[in-house]
Amino acid sequence: MMTARAPRSCSPPASRPRAGRGKFVPTELVAPDELPDDAYPMVLSTGRMLEHWHTGAITRRATVLDALEPEAVASLHPREMKRLDIWPGDPIQVSTRRGTVEITARADRDVPEGMVFIPFCFAEAAANLLTNPQLDPFGKIPEFKFCAAKVEASERKAAE
Repeated sequence: MMTARAPRSCSPPASRPRAGRGKFVPTELVAPDELPDDAYPMVLSTGRMLEHWHTGAITRRATVLDALEPEAVASLHPREMKRLDIWPGDPIQVSTRRGTVEITARADRDVPEGMVFIPFCFAEAAANLLTNPQLDPFGKIPEFKFCAAKVEASERKAAE
């Protein structure tokens, strides 16, 4: 059984640009709240990974996906790992002004030198606890993609 629908307008509301045309708004670049320094010389960035979406609440329970990426890793450029005398698979500590996470190192040429990337889907290495809670003045979202950090070999490695 079909029901009658109200006719739709063919033209978009005045507040929306015409179909196919975006509205560009100039803006001024604002520096991150926290920049690398002598104490924290690297940049920490967090994000998603292919196998675990969002916080991993569902995908971490999917046995196939969890078997592909079962533990938290910190990705660093191979040259950065060499400079720090860290090997893939080594336990490391990633620290910011808000805390420290123990995590396994992974070599990744896609991560720029001077940066460490940690996916935020692992509760056992909660990357977002390290990030800067400073809010963007316009979007009102936290700076989860950029904060000063340092990476060191874990005390577990030193004890071996």
